[in-house]
Amino acid sequence: MENAKLQRIANNIRILSAAMPEQAKSGHPGGPMGGADFMAILYAEFLRFDPTEMGWVNRDRFYLDAGHLSSMLYSTLSTLGAYSMDELKNFRQWGSPTPGHPEFEIHRGIENTSGPLGQGHVMGLGAAMAERFLRARFGGWMEHKTVAYISDGGVEEEVSQGVGRLAGHLGMANFIMFYDSNDVQLSHMTKDTMSEDTAKKYESWGWRVETVSGHDFDAMRGALKRAWAEKSKPTLIIGKTIMGKGAVKADGTPYEGSPKLHGNPLSKSEASFEETIRHLGGTPENPFQLFTDVVEAMAVVKSEKVAAAKVLKDSQAEWAKQNPELSAKFKRFFSGELPALDFASIEQKPNEATRAASKNVLAYLADNLDNMIVASADLADSDYTEGFLKKTKIFTKDDFSGAFLQAGVAELTMAGILTGMALHGGVIPAGGTFFAFSDFQKPAARLAALQGAHVIYIWTHDAFRVGEDGPTHQPIEQETQIRLLEKMANLEGHRSFLVLRPGDGAETTSAWKLALESKVPAALILTRQPVTDLPTKGARYSEAIAGSSKGAYVLTDATDAQGKPVKADLIFVANGSEVSLLVEGAQKLVQKGLKVRVVSAISEGLFRDQSAEYRESVLPYGAPILGWTAGLPAALQGLVGPLGKVYGMSRFGASAPFKVLDQKFGYTADNVVLEAEKFLAEYKTNVKKIAALG
Repeated sequence: MENAKLQRIANNIRILSAAMPEQAKSGHPGGPMGGADFMAILYAEFLRFDPTEMGWVNRDRFYLDAGHLSSMLYSTLSTLGAYSMDELKNFRQWGSPTPGHPEFEIHRGIENTSGPLGQGHVMGLGAAMAERFLRARFGGWMEHKTVAYISDGGVEEEVSQGVGRLAGHLGMANFIMFYDSNDVQLSHMTKDTMSEDTAKKYESWGWRVETVSGHDFDAMRGALKRAWAEKSKPTLIIGKTIMGKGAVKADGTPYEGSPKLHGNPLSKSEASFEETIRHLGGTPENPFQLFTDVVEAMAVVKSEKVAAAKVLKDSQAEWAKQNPELSAKFKRFFSGELPALDFASIEQKPNEATRAASKNVLAYLADNLDNMIVASADLADSDYTEGFLKKTKIFTKDDFSGAFLQAGVAELTMAGILTGMALHGGVIPAGGTFFAFSDFQKPAARLAALQGAHVIYIWTHDAFRVGEDGPTHQPIEQETQIRLLEKMANLEGHRSFLVLRPGDGAETTSAWKLALESKVPAALILTRQPVTDLPTKGARYSEAIAGSSKGAYVLTDATDAQGKPVKADLIFVANGSEVSLLVEGAQKLVQKGLKVRVVSAISEGLFRDQSAEYRESVLPYGAPILGWTAGLPAALQGLVGPLGKVYGMSRFGASAPFKVLDQKFGYTADNVVLEAEKFLAEYKTNVKKIAALG
């Protein structure tokens, strides 16, 4: 396309990007005005996609890291017909499809939810890895590029080191990053914060780096052509741009490069909105319009992209005819459907740690779930993701025929990569680390929940029973934190997260089944230490999956001397390793004449999804319910009801063998009996107090 036409497209993007924050009286016009030239040439000349089918699986992907530049992305996509002018006018308003930061919406061309800086480009790397994995299985016909757009803030975020290291190490030639280097941050100039040589930094990681003017179409065209042709390295294009490019004052003199243009509408800076729009060729009275020549130019672009996509779709159709089995597999991968998996056939050893039970499931999945990718943050032999690794091999430069990512000690980077893999589609990503280190991953887990990205987190070493490593490695508050996401709905109105803490091997197998079938992110919280198998009537896995699928179920019930069900004097509820502890304590209480029910509650979120009748049948309202957790009592507070109580930790852990810690912290059957008797006395007192109120 002629540069003059590109300039008109870019100026139209600038006008719309400035008008949207002006209309909303909030937003970020300066960055979008600086990035408009790159967006114009990228979308007009390079990105491969089908404007009539934005979700086409073999499209190139664009991942915006700097989510505050949302008006730039919406404006660009409006030139393709993805957004109307009325939708742009409603920027940042209730119910609008143009929120302040972009939200995942494939059919409009929004590949990722972005906002927290750094997360967008790590998701982009994950998408690029998914493409390499799929290309290794289906052939070069389906290869495509992933382009990430990053700002100074994204480069400063710590996660950028993980992206830079891994992309370079793995030779991710299909990953291209544009660094919008405008020397301006929200509150100050970048020179006040950083003095690094960013180009040399990325070169040291194994990237191919170019620095060009972000306003020179010929320079950017050349850089993008070389990036598209690169075969062995990821590419970083450092585009030297000008914050607020094109902005002028009321007298028509330039007003560019100021931090005031970053986070304020133009009228709240020293720039004149009206004169800026006029200067860029627009109409201040009606800035929300596409130039006639831009409409005509983009109509040609759309036609060309549809035609190019058709050629590739026809090529895929021919490949499918020649490779019907591979084609069926390709469709299954992207359908989100699982193959037939016989979870009941997975053998679990008696009384083993749930991380070991997970290892057995992973070994089975490595042989039977061919689009699964597993990662670990340098802990494969501790989080037992090695069960999967031993059946495959790690990703290496130029070889993605394996299915395991050694992420290194980079939990946040790994989590963001997994989200990007899930957003790309065609793969099922899972990653392991210690549960205490899930704290590093919370920002990525939250974004995965917000987007409905199907990621599986494998969090082991789940409680103070980590033992000698001490309180830094002993999760206490983490389960309560992550279960908060189970209480929240995503933007589609569905439960945003699934948290599963299984109580034995059978429940661990069940947890994996539930996690794989989930449509939202799921987490498995697993023990380091062995746990006693839970009671069974003979078919433990069948019992476990039937109960676990409902979130909580009656494991053992109160009975009379003849074994007939009776009303319980006391109901215990727990998850994880505390369930078997309560079973032991219940047996002692039964010997003392009490009638006790034990409930295993693997997921409060799943339990809340059940009918009120079912929930009442398991945990009756107002009943004497005592919860038991190795975390904060709040982890089970929602299950014990108004008169219930939870025994849990109220302090950090300690360094000692886990059996010593059990004694010191009261996690013994004898203490269960003492606490139960104390609770029942309190319960009776509280019931009397309530009765006295009339």
